[in-house]
Amino acid sequence: MADRRSSSSSAAPPLFGLVLAGGRSTRMGRDKAALTYADGTPQLERAMRLLAPHVARAFVSVRSDQADDPVRARFAQIRDREENLGPIAGLLAAQAQHPEVAWLVLACDLPLLDESTLAHLLESRAPERAATAYRSSHDGEPEPLCAIYEPASREALAAYVAAGRQCPRRFLTESDTLLLDEPNPRALDNVNTPQEYGSVMSLMNPQSSAAPRQQPSGEVKRLTVQYYALLREQAGRREEALVSGARTPRELYAELSRRYPFSLGPEALRVAINSEFGDWSTPLADGDAVVFIPPVAGG
Repeated sequence: MADRRSSSSSAAPPLFGLVLAGGRSTRMGRDKAALTYADGTPQLERAMRLLAPHVARAFVSVRSDQADDPVRARFAQIRDREENLGPIAGLLAAQAQHPEVAWLVLACDLPLLDESTLAHLLESRAPERAATAYRSSHDGEPEPLCAIYEPASREALAAYVAAGRQCPRRFLTESDTLLLDEPNPRALDNVNTPQEYGSVMSLMNPQSSAAPRQQPSGEVKRLTVQYYALLREQAGRREEALVSGARTPRELYAELSRRYPFSLGPEALRVAINSEFGDWSTPLADGDAVVFIPPVAGG
C-alpha cells in the first residue's frame, strides 16, 4: 500500500484520510453514517475500512455534538470549527489542524464505492495540482466528496469560504483540479433518502426476492425503536427512528447488534410492537414502533 500512496511523486506531501460524517441526515430521517447494507456493517465503519489502508492517518469529521455518538466515538475525530457550512466545514477543519498534508476526503454515504475506484484515484493523484477528483458520470461536474485535496488548496479554500461561498463542487471547478473519468459509473452514487436506500439495498441483496412472509423484495420500512435499561446504556440513546430492511424483530435486533455493543441475546429479552408484546418472528410493517425490553433487576 505504501507504494500506491507514493506512486505519483516521491516528494508528494503525506496523505491523511477524512470521512465526512457531520451531516444532519434530514432527508433520510435517520443517521446515514449508521445505515447498514449488504453485510450489516455501519456505513461509517465500512468507509473507514476502505480508506485506512491508503493513508497515513484516518479521521472522521464530526460536529461537536456528535463526538460521543457510539458510531463515531470509535474513531479518531476532527470536529468542525464552523457551523452551517455543510461538508466543506469538515475539510476546512482538517486542513487547519494538519495544514502540511494532503487529504483524501470521502463522504460517509457512498455505499457503492469500491476498492478499484479508490485505487484509481490514488494512482492518478497529481500532487502538483490543487486537487484530484472524479468527473461525475451523471453531469460531468467534479465530485468533491471522493477527492484528494493537496496542501496548495488550503488558502484558496479558506478564501473561498470567507467570501461567503460553500459549494465544494464549484470550488473544484474554479481550481487547478485534475479531473478523472469514473471507472465505475455508480461508485459515487450517494444515498440521501429512504427511497435511495431501498434501491441500493435491492441492488446489493437481489436474493431477497426469495424471502418468505409475502414481503416485497428489498422492502424498506421506517421504524421507531425504543431501548430500556441496559440496552439504553449500550446504545447510548433511549429511542431512534431508522430505516431498515429487517422483516422481523429478530432480524432487526441482529442488525442493531452489529451497530451497538449489546450483551444480551433475544432469548433474554421481550419485544413489543406497537405497545403490544409480540413474537420475535412477527412480520414488521412500515411505521411500526418496536421496543426491546431486558429483564428488570431485582425481580
